Amino acid sequence: MRDHERPEGCPLHGGGLRVESLVGRRLVEVVAAWQEAGGDEDVGPLDVWLIDEGGGSVHVTTGSDWCLVVEAAQPDAGYDMGASGRIRVDAADDETPFSEYVGECVVGVREEHHPNTGRVALELVFRSGRVRCASRGGDLRLT
Repeated sequence: MRDHERPEGCPLHGGGLRVESLVGRRLVEVVAAWQEAGGDEDVGPLDVWLIDEGGGSVHVTTGSDWCLVVEAAQPDAGYDMGASGRIRVDAADDETPFSEYVGECVVGVREEHHPNTGRVALELVFRSGRVRCASRGGDLRLT
């Protein structure tokens, strides 16, 4: 096991990234994925990737068992799903709560776990505020 992985965690997805490794990283870009389907409004991103000043990328999404997946991974490419629409992946600009913290360093983290699914929430603390990432009903919620 690599030292950045947790031995406990989601039975399907493992423990993922040790979130403590995010402390001290400066956020320089936020990339997100949204489902676009014929006129339906976006309810929020399906995935976010937090890019740090060293080029590291942390992917935050929900797992099929409603856990919160936090892993080191580069952004995916968008793709077409036919009649179900398409997945758009690009810079999030002002479309997520993380956008107002671009340029700031993570100064703290806090996780919440559920015994059956592992991590269900992650809070990233910046000097001027915080962002909570949670899996709620299988959907990624950023507040």
